[in-house]
Amino acid sequence: MAACFIAIDKDAVKAFFANPGSLEEFLSEQFESEEPTNIVDVDKSWHCIHFMLTGQADGGEEPLAWAVLGGEETGDDAGYGPARILVPDQVKSIASALASIDKASFSSRYDPAAMKAADIYLSDMCVRDGDEALEYIVENYLGLSDFYRDAAERGDGAVLLIC
Repeated sequence: MAACFIAIDKDAVKAFFANPGSLEEFLSEQFESEEPTNIVDVDKSWHCIHFMLTGQADGGEEPLAWAVLGGEETGDDAGYGPARILVPDQVKSIASALASIDKASFSSRYDPAAMKAADIYLSDMCVRDGDEALEYIVENYLGLSDFYRDAAERGDGAVLLIC
């Protein structure tokens, strides 16, 4: 299971809520494109990132809980549930919250044993690989943080997809 996030303008947010079929077409175009725009792929680190932001396997305090698992489900099952859409105000809130969590602060939240106890996806890798796994997670977190910062600056919403 990998997760990707695609920034969309406010008009696309409205259009996708009104016509979920158009979201499916958009996603197909993005994934078939050789150069998709305004997208970040955090690969399989998504659940670790969520846990490190919230301390929970699912849910948590907003807006950090929205960063990986937030948004309103829209459309058909896209692999591991429907795609989810965040509106521009949510993206701005997430970007602001993530801006206060730098690399060192995020890294300090790494606890492989707690991840294993919470049954976090990839927790076995975290226990086994320690700091190497942390590097992988941090690299993806920084990309996700940059994605939200850039999307917020443009006034975009976002589509979240786990497949």
